[in-house]
Amino acid sequence: MKRGVMANTTVVSWNVNGLRAVLKKGFLEWLDTAQPDVLCLQESRVLPSDLTDAQMAPKGYTSIFTPAQKKGYSGVATYTRKEPLSVSVLGKAEFDDEGRVQAIEYKDFTVVNCYIPNSQPERKRIEYKLAFVAAIKRYCNKLVKSGKNVILCGDYNIAHTEIDLARPKSNEDNPGYYPEERDAMTKFLKAGYVDTFRHFYPEPGHYTWWSYRANARANNVGWRIDYHCVNKDFMDRIKDSVIYSDIMGSDHCPLAITIKK
Repeated sequence: MKRGVMANTTVVSWNVNGLRAVLKKGFLEWLDTAQPDVLCLQESRVLPSDLTDAQMAPKGYTSIFTPAQKKGYSGVATYTRKEPLSVSVLGKAEFDDEGRVQAIEYKDFTVVNCYIPNSQPERKRIEYKLAFVAAIKRYCNKLVKSGKNVILCGDYNIAHTEIDLARPKSNEDNPGYYPEERDAMTKFLKAGYVDTFRHFYPEPGHYTWWSYRANARANNVGWRIDYHCVNKDFMDRIKDSVIYSDIMGSDHCPLAITIKK
């Protein structure tokens, strides 16, 4: 295996809402069919010791797990077809203890797999969330400054603008759509990053998460809270950014970017 080298590359992100649950719903079969080069999972909620060898290393893949200290909570994991040059975490215990970030370095770019905290009703974790977003922005900026291209993918738990959720008016005081968190994302993008999906598809009606209640998914009453954002200078290498809303198994669906050779 040649370390860190890729041709045309597909990077998929998916909040699986518990890896063990989605494994019972055809996850490995989907992976074998989809064959992404890099698959970033959020809310894995699992320890490597809970999984079989076949689940840890499906044919053609190796995996990296960053669980939370609290069992059954949060966690990120990445399945990769190519061996990365390095794997890092954020370097801040208050966030790393919740298993929220993996930075997977390849020759041409670094994939930062992140699970941004939910701000919670009544803004119970808004300060924690804003501190996390500020820390991840500094982390990405440092990578870009060092000459790396960055893909920040994952569940941001933020619907950035009013077209990123089906019912903006009735959600103005709900977590994920608080003005403070939307503003934090605006500031992140203004720091030199591009929301890849919006670059290609500026129209409304595209979502990545649906409540399990009230038949929301069938009626497409959703939120777009999962993203692939890249540094501006890398955008000319991004061929497409897509949402696979037909892939079931979680309350979120997978999304992908394709990177040109």
